[in-house]
Amino acid sequence: MTHRARVLVRTTRMPLRWGDMDALGHVNNTVYFRFMEQARIEWSRALFPVQGVPAMLPLVIVNASCTFLRPLVHPGDVEVRMFLTELGRTSVGSHYEIAMNGEICAEGAAKIVWIDPATGRPAPLPAIVSAPLRALAPGSGATGAGE
Repeated sequence: MTHRARVLVRTTRMPLRWGDMDALGHVNNTVYFRFMEQARIEWSRALFPVQGVPAMLPLVIVNASCTFLRPLVHPGDVEVRMFLTELGRTSVGSHYEIAMNGEICAEGAAKIVWIDPATGRPAPLPAIVSAPLRALAPGSGATGAGE
């Protein structure tokens, strides 16, 4: 089996809230996307702080998906691991593992595209975003996280 190169860029822990549950007694499917969003926001804020205040980043999500492996049930904490993968000129793939008690309960993905705020059109990725994946290129001597 071939694995895509990927690099771990963020690990976030969040408590499950009672309000995250649905009528079936488990965390509602939409909440998983919020978990991934929170990890992505924390990653981007850590990359681009401005005088201690996070900058607004010109990035958009062009698609997102989630594969639900096991239900999450309150109470507890979730751990979300965010990886970068699939480096493009103006986009980068992100992969997420959502775990509880050390067990992966869902896996997700989102394609992140950088845009030019003036035109709304795709723009080249900042070097700080592409560098971790470029380091995994053949001949760099690095290996992927989580492989």
